[in-house]
Amino acid sequence: MQLTENQQYSIQGIDPAELINQYGSPLYVYDGSTIRRKVSELQHAFSGINMKIKYACKANTNLSVLRLMREIGVELDVVSPGELEMGKLAGYEANQITFTPSGVPFHEVKAAIEDGAIVNVDSIPLLEWFGQEYGSSKPCLIRIKPNVAAGGNAKIMTAHADSKFGISVLLLDEILEVVKKYDIKIIGLHQHTGSDIKDAEPFLKVADILFETAKHFPDLEIIDLGGGFKVSYMPGDSITDMELLGRTISERFKTFCQEYGRELQLWFEPGKFLVSESGLLLATTTVVKEDPARNFVHIDSGLNHLIRPMMYGSYHHILNLSNPEGELKTYNVVGYICETDTFASDRELPQVRKGDILGFLNAGAYGFSMSSNYNARLRPAEVLVDNGQAKLVRRRETLEDLLKTQTDL
Repeated sequence: MQLTENQQYSIQGIDPAELINQYGSPLYVYDGSTIRRKVSELQHAFSGINMKIKYACKANTNLSVLRLMREIGVELDVVSPGELEMGKLAGYEANQITFTPSGVPFHEVKAAIEDGAIVNVDSIPLLEWFGQEYGSSKPCLIRIKPNVAAGGNAKIMTAHADSKFGISVLLLDEILEVVKKYDIKIIGLHQHTGSDIKDAEPFLKVADILFETAKHFPDLEIIDLGGGFKVSYMPGDSITDMELLGRTISERFKTFCQEYGRELQLWFEPGKFLVSESGLLLATTTVVKEDPARNFVHIDSGLNHLIRPMMYGSYHHILNLSNPEGELKTYNVVGYICETDTFASDRELPQVRKGDILGFLNAGAYGFSMSSNYNARLRPAEVLVDNGQAKLVRRRETLEDLLKTQTDL
């Protein structure tokens, strides 16, 4: 996507208004070229080592997005049986998929293993069960909690001491005892620190903890440092310096491999980093309400389509695509849900009029995947623009879709 000098926004040369006319409002639009660029950035940053990208597909599970990832050599990290099945439908072999559960029923883990996926064990009880069930006949990774707090928001920090994720590094002796008891084949250690991390220092800190822990596991093939790279949400926003991160982590990893005695593979599991910037949520202004306290812009969407501002207090840059050069005014941009669903407060926008199309940037991650039918509202269609062509990749829901699982009609 690009913003040209005359402030006209286009997606590979396609006017968003044309997409609204064709597919309706609201509408999710994904730019395939942006996804390709983000993958290339990560590959380039770590070009000097044996690195693999595992897309954390909880960010966006549209099958066309998954197929695009597969096409450009990205494998998958999934967190549920549903995501695993979507990966297979998108053409992935099960052995290209890592299953990283979080306290799930063990039958889900068994199904993933029997499918051929590699499981990332996140608790001592699961490790004990795995050993009893498979011994040394199946490999697995262990998710280590390094007890490091980092990330842009407390709700998206996943490696601190109070986090539910992973096995505390302080329990290393207990981990080793279970591994030895059942002769479990541990081929990798994993950690995920959190999201929106812009500096290399937290990655280096957790990497050192993982490298030190790895010395106790002689058969490792993989070190998995998760994801969490920061993306740009607002003009001038700082992001993860991928060149610096790639250089510093690569140097540290090469040193570790020399000390370990052989070359291992370094994995990363970015989700939002790969797809967030590709996404645009288009919505149409329904009412402009000039109130003594605030000017409100109401749109035909709400937290049921983009919950991140209400859930995380996240910022999404908003464009008035219909009147980009209008006089700047200050608005609260709000949704149509019977609940407080504010997208932006005191946001300066070119004058907004009824019928104007607004574009919400960074809607490629956790937009549709966190959407709901709250207030019996329908979810929008999804369009992927790739190689200059717009393709409908999910149709708009209908009332029949909402009713088809109910049994007393």
